[in-house]
Amino acid sequence: MKALLLVAVIALIQGSYATLLIKGPTEPVLEGQTVTLECLYSDSEFNISQVRFEVFSKYMKRWHPVYERSWCYYSTVVEQLADSLVLSIPHAGRFFEGPYRCVSDAENVTAPDNASEPLGFKVHYMAEVSLSREGYTNFLGVPEELKVQQGDDVVLKCSASSSEEPRYFWHKEGSDWILPSSKLTLKKVTALDQGQYTCMAEHSVESLSKKRTISITVLPENAPWYESSNGRLILMTSAVATALVVFVLSMSVFLCRRAKYAKTSKGPIDDRSQKKPIYKASVESLPSTSGDKQPLV
Repeated sequence: MKALLLVAVIALIQGSYATLLIKGPTEPVLEGQTVTLECLYSDSEFNISQVRFEVFSKYMKRWHPVYERSWCYYSTVVEQLADSLVLSIPHAGRFFEGPYRCVSDAENVTAPDNASEPLGFKVHYMAEVSLSREGYTNFLGVPEELKVQQGDDVVLKCSASSSEEPRYFWHKEGSDWILPSSKLTLKKVTALDQGQYTCMAEHSVESLSKKRTISITVLPENAPWYESSNGRLILMTSAVATALVVFVLSMSVFLCRRAKYAKTSKGPIDDRSQKKPIYKASVESLPSTSGDKQPLV
């Protein structure tokens, strides 16, 4: 009899509240797709209006509420339905991976029973392929047509920000070789090395794979140095530096002249500052120089 009573009490306690559940993607999604998360109770009779979404910040290392926001692609919409709370992410990106959870603000439910199990999802993405030339500045990037002098070494490297490490391949148009590497090395280039080179960055999701093509032109042996891409970059940098120096000198001369003018020029005289008190006794002792008498104050 006591055992049956104990079981009945436990069942009553467990039935006094329902479990919060969160539903969402069970497989990775692609960047740009729409993602929908849903909060609901295992028992539909409980009030969903006291439930909210929370997301865990990997940078601040804590949970914080999810609010509606609309800013470019980084928008979220929270909608309360009859028996569930729905979070819509119209344009999924790498910053929306979560994890997320549902939390109840009801007074009769305390942690950890007031929160659902966390739910996270993977977002697959790949940015555009970028190229860099070893030994040269990446400030302005690599031009679409790279002009080099005969005998130069050309080392190009491609990279792409991605949800997973891409597989890289180099290929020259018209050739029968494929180089499985992110780095392309051409030693002592000649006219035979010029052509169209393509770097392919492959993702496990084929539709996300990207590529970048660059044209390499080998200049004649007697071509001046400034015709190469590196020579033009040097000239451009020098021109910018010269313009900057001229601007700084011009501003310095202008400010110096302005300061000198302000120091030598006289401003308007403040009559009130030049007035001195005149005492009645001193005026009466002076001989009169005019027939007109002015009243003394």
